Amino acid sequence: MLPRKFPPFPDRTEFDIFATMNPAKEVGGDFYDFFFIDKDHLALVIADVSGKGVPAALFMVIAKTLIKTRTLAGDTPSEILHDVNNQLCEGNEEEFFVTVWLSVIDVTTGKGIAANAGHEHPILRHKGEDYTPAIYKHNVPLGMMSDLKFDEHNFELLPGDSLFVYTDGVTEAENKEHELFGMERTVMALNKNKSDNPEEIIGTVKDEIKSFVNDADQFDDITMISFFYKG
Repeated sequence: MLPRKFPPFPDRTEFDIFATMNPAKEVGGDFYDFFFIDKDHLALVIADVSGKGVPAALFMVIAKTLIKTRTLAGDTPSEILHDVNNQLCEGNEEEFFVTVWLSVIDVTTGKGIAANAGHEHPILRHKGEDYTPAIYKHNVPLGMMSDLKFDEHNFELLPGDSLFVYTDGVTEAENKEHELFGMERTVMALNKNKSDNPEEIIGTVKDEIKSFVNDADQFDDITMISFFYKG
């Protein structure tokens, strides 16, 4: 269900992208996606469904399909999440919900619009600087309550900038002492490798999580997208 071929758009020179999802069980509830809406606008999606196993995975498939279909139809991230949320609330007897970060980026200018439905904060790095979390108030997850409005956030990537988005399986990875990997360690891991190669960046974060967790069990899916803007 998830894009696995990298680079996914070999004919596009404006950016590089890499993503991974490591499920805690045989099937996962996290998902990521990226696709062109038109020749200039790229959609990035990362999400985390409540629960684990097959039921969560089925809800994930529905959410992923609705988000992509609605995004390809047009409108802004807030309008897309509004409509998808209403659809997910219909007949949701299991009371699943899904956190979502959805962004649409104009790859010719680096200007983007994002909406956040209860998801983790993105982490940005401007060229020559450190990675820094972009902290702002986000809205509630999809599937919890119908007819909600979702805030939008404008941002701009300049050539040489990087964007990192992830699920809470990263920050909530636990060691045997029940310590969490946390946001601070995540940022430190990113700043250990300021490579412009998204695959290398994700590899560094994975190694840091593995070293921290050691031989403790993985309780949550771990999903990451790294995006480098060339301009």
